[in-house]
Amino acid sequence: MTSRPKSGEFDLIARFFEPLSRAAPGAFALGNDGALLTPPEGASLVVTKDLMVAGVHYPEGEDPAILARRLLRVNLSDLAAMGAVARSYALGLALPADFDDAWVEAFAAGLARDQEAFGVALIGGDTVATAGPTVLSLTAFGTVAGDACLTRAGGRAGDDIYVSGTVGDATLGLRAVQGGLAALSPEDRGALAARFRLPEPRLALGAALVDIASCAIDVSDGLVADLGHLCAESGVAARIGVDAVPLSDAARRTLDGGEVEIADVVTGGDDYELLFCTPPSAREALDTLGHRLGLALTRIGAVEPGRGVTVVGADGQPLALGRTGYQHF
Repeated sequence: MTSRPKSGEFDLIARFFEPLSRAAPGAFALGNDGALLTPPEGASLVVTKDLMVAGVHYPEGEDPAILARRLLRVNLSDLAAMGAVARSYALGLALPADFDDAWVEAFAAGLARDQEAFGVALIGGDTVATAGPTVLSLTAFGTVAGDACLTRAGGRAGDDIYVSGTVGDATLGLRAVQGGLAALSPEDRGALAARFRLPEPRLALGAALVDIASCAIDVSDGLVADLGHLCAESGVAARIGVDAVPLSDAARRTLDGGEVEIADVVTGGDDYELLFCTPPSAREALDTLGHRLGLALTRIGAVEPGRGVTVVGADGQPLALGRTGYQHF
C-alpha cells in the first residue's frame, strides 16, 4: 500500500485554514498578501503576539488540537490583561519535515473549536518548513473603546493587589505532564495538567476592570515575577502574603505531600490569571464583579512606596525566593 502524499503549503491553507477565516470578510479567504482590519467606530486596536516552541514551551508529542487551543488562549489572555475585546488572529507555523496532514488537521480542529468559543476568526499568517523544532506563532487582535485600556503602569501606594482564580496549578500541571507528582491521585494530576494545557483567558474580567483597576497583567512568567513587572512600570513596591495566595485543592494537596514548596507555586508561570491593583474603595465593586462572573477575585497584598516585591510567610517574615519566575534567557 502506498502512503498518501503530504499536502503542500497552499493545499494545507485551502483545506485546513481557509475555513477558519470565513467569519472575517477582511481576511479575503486567505487569498491576499494581507488582511483588512476595520475597528468599530471610536475604537483602538490592541495587538499581541506569542510563540510556542516544541521542547521549550510544551513537551514533544502533545496533542496538536490542545496545542492549538493553548496557543490561542495565551494570546487572548494578553488581550484580557489590556481589557480588550478579542476580534481576530493571524497564525504562523514552522513545521519539521516529518509532520503529516493528520497533525495539521487536528491542529486546525482545535483552533476551530476555540475560535467559536471566543468569537474570533483567522485573518492570515504563514506556514514554513524548518530543520529545527516545531514553532507555533500567533498574533491576536482586539479592540478597546477609544484608548481606554489596562496597562502595567498606574499602580499607587495604598492600592490593593488582587489575583483571579487560583495560582500555581499550571506549573504543577507541567510537572504532571512530564511524569512528576506521582504521589498525587490521577484525578489531581489530571486537574493540574488540564490547567497547564488549557488556560482560561479572563476576557470578561479584563473588560470589566477597565473602569476599576489602576494596572493589570496576566500571570505568565509567575506571580512574583509578573507583580514585579507591575511594580517596575508603576514605580512602586508590593507586599503580598503567601497565606493569602489562592490555591486549588489539588495544589494544596501537592504542597501537603511535600513534593513542592510554596516558593515553587508563587514563582511558577503559565496560570494566565489576571493580577491587578485597585484602590480600596473598589472592594465592594470587586465582590459584586466576582459573583457576577462566578470567579474568585482574591486580595493578596498591597502596593507600597519603594521598589520591588516582598513575599511574607505566615510569621510575617519575608521569604527567601531562589527566583521570581520564568526567564527565557
